[in-house]
Amino acid sequence: MVKSETIDAEFSEKKEKFDEKKEETKERINETKEKFDEKKEKGKNIADNVINDFYKSIDEFKDSIKNMQKTADQRYSEYKKSTVQTIDIDLVETKEMYFIKAAVPGVTKEDVSIEAGDNDLTIETTFKPYIEEFDEEEGAEVIVSAIKSGRCVKTVRFSNSIDIEKITAKFTNGIVKITIPKLIIPKHKVNVE
Repeated sequence: MVKSETIDAEFSEKKEKFDEKKEETKERINETKEKFDEKKEKGKNIADNVINDFYKSIDEFKDSIKNMQKTADQRYSEYKKSTVQTIDIDLVETKEMYFIKAAVPGVTKEDVSIEAGDNDLTIETTFKPYIEEFDEEEGAEVIVSAIKSGRCVKTVRFSNSIDIEKITAKFTNGIVKITIPKLIIPKHKVNVE
C-alpha cells in the first residue's frame, strides 16, 4: 500500500502543479486577450480616423473643383462681356452679286445694324445673356453659359467694290439675308490724240 499512497501523493502533487500551471496559462491568455483587445480598439480608432480624413479630403477636393469651375465660368463670362465676338455667317459669290446669310438668333431686326463701305460690310448686334430673363429674387445662377452674349460684330471685306445704294437685307426668324450687288464700272475707251 505504500506504493498506492506514494502514487496518490505524487498524483496529487502533479495535479496541483498542473492546476497552478493551468491558472497561470489562463491568466496569461486573459492578459494577452486584453492587450489584443486594446490594440484592436486602437487600430479601429486609427482606421476610423484615416477613413474620416479620407472622406473629408474627398469632400474638400469636390468643393475645390466646384469653386474652380464657378470661378472659371465667371471669368469666361466676364471675358465674353469684355470682348467683341463674331457673328456666324455664310458668304456666297456669283458673277454679279454677293450673298450673306447671318445668324442672329434671339434678337429683333431693330437690334441688327448693317453698314456698308466701298468694299466692306459690317453687321453688328448685341446678344443678351439668358440669365437676364430671370428676376433677381428667383435666385437664378448660371451653371453653363456657351451661347454668345454681348456685343457681336462681323466685317466682311470684298475683293470687288460694291454698290452700296442697292444693298438689301431681310430679317426672318433670327436670320438676316443680305444681297450685295457688285459695282460694275463700265470700261471707257479713251482716245489718244
